[in-house]
Amino acid sequence: MSDEHDRDLSNRAPGSLLGSLRDALNAAGKEDGVGHSGPPPLRPVHKMESSADLDPTAPPDSQPETTLLLRNVSPLPSAAEAARAARGGTPNIPPVDRHVEFDAPPTTRVVRPERPAPRPDAPARTQLVRGRQPVKRGTFYQDPVVGWLVVVGGPGLGAYRPIFEGNNTIGRSPTQRIPIDFGDEAISSEEQAYIRYDSTDRTFLFVPNLAKTNVVSVNEKRPTSAVPLTAMDVITMGRTQLVFVPFCGPEFDWSELPDISD
Repeated sequence: MSDEHDRDLSNRAPGSLLGSLRDALNAAGKEDGVGHSGPPPLRPVHKMESSADLDPTAPPDSQPETTLLLRNVSPLPSAAEAARAARGGTPNIPPVDRHVEFDAPPTTRVVRPERPAPRPDAPARTQLVRGRQPVKRGTFYQDPVVGWLVVVGGPGLGAYRPIFEGNNTIGRSPTQRIPIDFGDEAISSEEQAYIRYDSTDRTFLFVPNLAKTNVVSVNEKRPTSAVPLTAMDVITMGRTQLVFVPFCGPEFDWSELPDISD
């Protein structure tokens, strides 16, 4: 049967119909075996009929095989389609870089939170200082402290009052340089006594105000004139006891520090 089919095709004149699609499928099925559902093999075409040689009134089954093959060929793209394909297929989108390796891992983007701006009323941050830093000295912030009176008995127990350089008045009023204002009414309001520090000889003196009737004592003794004070002496005024604690003296004075201006 195959030989007869080949002789029949060879007897046909060149340029005649090469057979219908049905004949091609039947021939392919006989050559490849029964039940083969694959497409027929493409055969070389020795002559290509133009569209002018086709009969538009002929049924589709009678069209030559070359015509059927031409119908399966996609038409050439138009200029607009070619431009769209060059841009990647979608308008207004840049073309895809053909040299990018799509199997490469994506780049990870690290997003860090923004630091909040410091508030205007926020306290200043502490500065870290490493190594020895030079210490600058200038003028005094206040009158330099040369010692203290610490309350060890009576109202104000545990409190203290600083002693400054020069002459210090002691009394209950807050206007006094050493105010003992803890509620002891037995202490005079002003100038109950005086404590003086002399930076020349670095000594402390306690001077009672003999014009006052209120009694004062140093270490249980009533002074009638100026008496020197030493560390841990106990001064009694009214119902209040105070201990003297010196800061300056023979071992230290503010005048020893360099770069200090009065």
